Amino acid sequence: MQNKPMERPNPKQEEFFFAKKRFIGYGGSRGGGKSWAVRHKAALLAINYPGIRVLILRRTYPELLENHILPMMQEMAGIATYRDKDKSMVLPNGSRIKFGYCDNDADLLQYQGAEYDVIFIDEATQLPEEWYTRLTASVRGANDYPKRMYITCNPGGVGHGWVKRLFIDRQFAGRENPDDYVFIPARVYDNKALVEQDTGYVAMLEALPEDLRRAWLDGDWDVFAGQYFAEWRRDIHVISPFNIPKDWRRYVSIDYGLDMLAALWIAVDWEGKAYVYREYCEGDDLGEGHHGLITTDAIRAIKDRTAEEIYSYIAPPDLWGRKTDTGKSTAAKFAEDGIPLVRAQNSRVMGWLDLREWLKPHEDKDGATTANLVVFDTCATLIRSMPALVYDDKDPNDCAIHPHAITHAPDALRYFVAGRPRANKRGKPQPRQPFDFLTPKPRADGCGEKVRVI
Repeated sequence: MQNKPMERPNPKQEEFFFAKKRFIGYGGSRGGGKSWAVRHKAALLAINYPGIRVLILRRTYPELLENHILPMMQEMAGIATYRDKDKSMVLPNGSRIKFGYCDNDADLLQYQGAEYDVIFIDEATQLPEEWYTRLTASVRGANDYPKRMYITCNPGGVGHGWVKRLFIDRQFAGRENPDDYVFIPARVYDNKALVEQDTGYVAMLEALPEDLRRAWLDGDWDVFAGQYFAEWRRDIHVISPFNIPKDWRRYVSIDYGLDMLAALWIAVDWEGKAYVYREYCEGDDLGEGHHGLITTDAIRAIKDRTAEEIYSYIAPPDLWGRKTDTGKSTAAKFAEDGIPLVRAQNSRVMGWLDLREWLKPHEDKDGATTANLVVFDTCATLIRSMPALVYDDKDPNDCAIHPHAITHAPDALRYFVAGRPRANKRGKPQPRQPFDFLTPKPRADGCGEKVRVI
């Protein structure tokens, strides 16, 4: 069978072809030409680097067969020979393209100890992070060939969180080097061949319900099937920082344990709108390079980052439990060190419902879409965590408590809004003359009594 001339890649696919980072991500919306890009990039590598070893991986064998094996048998006819026994494409120059699938832990074992110069993971969000991490160890070899891992992806799936962390949010931990990663966003409209040949597919994507349309058509990584806070919209809830007026009431809301401290600084304006303007998150749950904080260090971390007057510090009820060794509670230790804590309500379900009300988009007086709670774009952990929360398998009214790394900052936010189902407005006070913080209050007997003015 005579092979066809290679089709011309679109501009986004060309970026994918020429990218030279160690870890290269490609995709976003459905119909962006991901599988085509994988097949042709793999073929170009095999042709241009004699003896190179390439692996193309999908979650299941039927997907692998339909999206890669059968098309490449046709596209590389006369160039390479397909061997069904070991599911590989062999070229005369000694290069080899291996086709693999990984549907469970047992499948993963076949790649343990194997060496590949290049690995392609098509639809990487279908794989858990642990599988991805173990596969990266197979990208190695004592030769001059490029050592790379290419992934293609859409929002959603079990691997949504790790793909978003590394390639979209670019939040790195431990030995992960930011210079090793690049992401090339591609939408269906970039794939002109599909748009022109299958207008019905594009029309189907455009007609989807809002959440699916945002994920599948727009490639929005802040929404996916199973997402707990479907209300969350980066374009609505994340804003640029500004100087907060001094007369706005300010709070610090914390979630604290020896494994993690998440502290949020929140200001509320005179209309009752809340602004999360600062965060501090540290603990073992964040992975390599991070560590938990003992109580004195947690207190110091909060005090070092607080220069403004705080109306109240809010914390979960478990901090009031007495320690058997000292007889004191964690809350008491905070108070002794100048941070008097206020006990938050701790009904998870009611707290999340309250938070939904604060996040609910609405139009302001000028017709712009906004919400009663927004976040400065400097609060990276909270911004990454909110859209990543998913429903709990056992309680559809609650969100899952795993992975722990993404639950602490939202819990701190929940404590802030708990018991307040909507943003309560406070009337802005009228201008008044300057006065001393302590002023005398006349008593009936004519003596002065000092009272605190708030």
